[in-house]
Amino acid sequence: MAKDRDVLSDDVKPINYAISLFDLLPKAPWTYQGTVTIDLKVKNATKSIILNTHELKVHSASVSLESGKTASSIKASNISYDNKNQRCTLSLDQELPESEKAVLEISFEGTMNSSMAGFYRSKYTPPVPASKGVAKDDEHHYMFSTQFESSDARRAFPCFDEPNLKATFDFELEIPEDLTALSNMPEKEVKKGKTAGTKIVSFDRTPIMSTYLLAWAFGDFEYVEDFTRRKYNGKTLPVRVYTTKGLKKQGMLALESAHQVVDYFSEIFRIDYPLPKVDMLAVHEFSHGAMENWGLITYRTTAILFDEYASDQKYRNRVVYVVAHELAHQWFGNLVTMDWWNELWLNEGFATWVGWYAVDYLHPDWNVWGQFVTDSMQTAFQLDSLRTSHPIEVPVRNALEVDQIFDHISYLKGSSVIRMCAAHLGVETFLKGVSEYLKAHTYGNATTNDLWSALSKASGQDVKAFMDPWILKIGFPVVTVAEEPGQISVRQSRFLTAGEVKPEEDETTWWIPLGLKTGPQATDAQREPFTTKEDTYRDIDTSFYKLNGDQTGFYRTNLPPQRPLALSKALGKLSVQDKIGLIGDAGALAVSGDGTTAGVLMFLEGFSVETNYLVWSEVLSTLGKIRTTFSDDAEISKALSKYTLKLVTAATDNI
Repeated sequence: MAKDRDVLSDDVKPINYAISLFDLLPKAPWTYQGTVTIDLKVKNATKSIILNTHELKVHSASVSLESGKTASSIKASNISYDNKNQRCTLSLDQELPESEKAVLEISFEGTMNSSMAGFYRSKYTPPVPASKGVAKDDEHHYMFSTQFESSDARRAFPCFDEPNLKATFDFELEIPEDLTALSNMPEKEVKKGKTAGTKIVSFDRTPIMSTYLLAWAFGDFEYVEDFTRRKYNGKTLPVRVYTTKGLKKQGMLALESAHQVVDYFSEIFRIDYPLPKVDMLAVHEFSHGAMENWGLITYRTTAILFDEYASDQKYRNRVVYVVAHELAHQWFGNLVTMDWWNELWLNEGFATWVGWYAVDYLHPDWNVWGQFVTDSMQTAFQLDSLRTSHPIEVPVRNALEVDQIFDHISYLKGSSVIRMCAAHLGVETFLKGVSEYLKAHTYGNATTNDLWSALSKASGQDVKAFMDPWILKIGFPVVTVAEEPGQISVRQSRFLTAGEVKPEEDETTWWIPLGLKTGPQATDAQREPFTTKEDTYRDIDTSFYKLNGDQTGFYRTNLPPQRPLALSKALGKLSVQDKIGLIGDAGALAVSGDGTTAGVLMFLEGFSVETNYLVWSEVLSTLGKIRTTFSDDAEISKALSKYTLKLVTAATDNI
């Protein structure tokens, strides 16, 4: 067992789960009964089996063994719970010998809770008359669904709830006959339930996968449907958006995007989408934005529903992005899963980057990378420039800590450094490496180092060596530039918003891709990355140069005082991302004391002719921070308001 993590004993390993849920009570106390039959490999003889349960009541358990033509059964004589660690110990009345196949049968009771975790209920008010079988009380109607990441499959059924204990799953559910049940795989069979007015819906066996990706749902659902344009095993795949009745038309935007993204990812990952269908479900109460359950992706309503006439336009962009992000996980996360939760950042960081990459492919006119630099990167910079920051990857001893440990630094800085790596290697090369990584670990688990190895092989570069400091060390650098005719000298040091970096806080030397654009056409100068504390780059056309082209590098740039002014007079040579990066850098450096407020204001004057709204949002955000800094000084505040008004007048006149 790994010493750096608190995991279950490896005496037994699950191979397949057959889960059956019945007697679901559609009112308080909202209980259900279940049986789970788990095929096990017994690796070491043992007198007890420990697995995960949380808020479940185990009625009975027994293990059967087949030995030749005889079968024997071993009962659990005692069932005890470790509530703190969410574990249940089944003490057997005799030793379970080593075996390639033992069958553990557990009978249990669970609750369809209201905690948005495990198997839970969501309340809603239907806009059209509901089916008779819908659960309801005086105020609300209810739908039912699951949310298992990171450690809540154990709330729904007893299981070995760790990401590298992969297995296959058979699932069946007894529900009112006028409602719809969904799960990861297509419906296999529907038969009459034990109780009048019910049916038992069973589903095809899943591929081998982690417990946190299992899902099911039932309710008064309807759907809109389209199909992939590519063929998979000779057939196009059905793609559906399910909603409770009366809302399905609002699923059209997500549907339109989803079938295209499935085909696009199948191409760029060079692996066909692995399941026979893609279902997406709008859930009325949801703790996250969405969840990538394999083949049954669940979403909060604002992340998947869009009303062409009533929704705020900003949600159009959000819906397309969230759909792409979750579909990316169907390969990166589901087909190949992180070995342990300390590498969740990679799962999310990659899906964030490639999600935006897909949106850019579908909607090149949306300027999504400008949006990424404005939102994701600037937020990551802000948080990571505090002394209280932490590295992207942090140790996770206990899976129950995951939600507390992972935050915007893990995800937004994570996706920013993935973007930096992809830009440096070249996106084609990067995606080739990703494809090789996915092929090498299909249906298995892998680590960050496995991805670095695949990228190194694809690119011929030592990716681990240059990425490790970005992942394992706290903070990020500011590159300070000094100019002389025909050359620039650069120095890297850790950037802190509070300034005054102490020597012990500045021990990391980062690998920094310079991204240098120079000359009349602002062409890529193709310089080697900056890998020491100080260096000089010669033969530079200093009439025009810009470091960190398109803001693909995760670092701030501190330019000589006259350079930002020169750049503000050459906005035509800069991309939207360049402009946003320069403005963000200037504002942050003024706050840290590495630059001056007067310098920022003189620089921003050049943007009075700017027309891009993302650039303006960064201008106004920077001015807002300066005004906050001087809010106690009435005279300066008044002058700043006057300055802002003058600056925006030209832009508003154009509108």
